[in-house]
Amino acid sequence: MGRVSLKRARALLRIRNQLARECLAELLAVVVLILITLSGSAQMVTSSGTKGNILTSYLAGALAVMVAIYTAGGVSGAHLNPAFSLTLCLLGQFPWWKFPIFVAVQTLGSFIAAGAVYALYHDAIQYYSNGTLAASGPQETASIFATYPAEYLSLSNGFLDQVMGTAVLIVGILAIVDSRNKGVPKGLEPVAVALLVFSIEVSMGSNCGCPMNPARDFGPRLFTYVAGWGAEVFRWVGGGTGLG
Repeated sequence: MGRVSLKRARALLRIRNQLARECLAELLAVVVLILITLSGSAQMVTSSGTKGNILTSYLAGALAVMVAIYTAGGVSGAHLNPAFSLTLCLLGQFPWWKFPIFVAVQTLGSFIAAGAVYALYHDAIQYYSNGTLAASGPQETASIFATYPAEYLSLSNGFLDQVMGTAVLIVGILAIVDSRNKGVPKGLEPVAVALLVFSIEVSMGSNCGCPMNPARDFGPRLFTYVAGWGAEVFRWVGGGTGLG
């Protein structure tokens, strides 16, 4: 009787619509990605570097990519990034009508994950910042969630930084998954992508933290805006430690 009931429950809960399955998989994968990535940054910032540093934060972000791809790769393809979804559309490998849907899901997942990280590190953030949620100053905490440019960075150099970092990411991923190329052992593609992300972070992260994923930056930034950091998170420039 119990087995029959369990089978009925599974049948009722089973999602048959392919688009819905892809969206839920993408949402879950992005939540996992951003949850781990931002937690690595939060641990570094709120401990003033005693329980993490820039290298551990980069490593957390890279490994988060690996886990996220394993989470949703077989269902949605684990795009995780609007820039990658756009690239696949331009290459004719992804339908344009799905693009805005995936971008919305990716941004929502990032927003939800930012809220989860804020809840997880709430006490640490309050203690570190003396109860003041600021996007600038010595005790700022907005950079836990979003990426901000270094004080010396000009607009043109920042634009070049974004284009170059994202281009290397996209080219690298396309090379890794190209069956006509020198293949990565089957099942290890997420590991190769994680190593690619890590290599970009440790080589191109000083200007503005490698924000190679628009959803990863905008979703958490929007969360900080509504959670109490205010509009400053959209206009402040200089000195951030947030990671991409």
